[in-house]
Amino acid sequence: MDDLDHRLLALLRADSREPAASLAAKLKVSRGTVQNRIERMRARGVIHGFTVRTRPEADGRRVRAIMCISVEGERSAAVIRALKGFPEVARIHSTNGRWDLVAELETDTLEGFSRTLDGIREISGIAATETSLLLASHLV
Repeated sequence: MDDLDHRLLALLRADSREPAASLAAKLKVSRGTVQNRIERMRARGVIHGFTVRTRPEADGRRVRAIMCISVEGERSAAVIRALKGFPEVARIHSTNGRWDLVAELETDTLEGFSRTLDGIREISGIAATETSLLLASHLV
């Protein structure tokens, strides 16, 4: 990927529905160049798909949190598989430093949030967790 691909991806992240002609004008290239590059990145798997971002308050799931997870030994793959079984787990990230994984949680109620925390803490291979509620989000 070259600089043009990176700039194109940045524009698509901001608005994946922006017309190719508009993207081309911003990048100072032809519409065909934009279309070809998007198709090439899709074919190579750089672009997996296009999505919609909503304001957090517009989503029905009001309780959102980040859970940092420490995993015992080489149990990360098993823990990730178990986390994927929770519909409240929106995303899982592996990381470095003190925590091995970071899970983004979304629930409808505090009661559901509490049940989710209890369930996740029972997963075999989890050594410790630290959870923070997300109070406000600031779009970039």
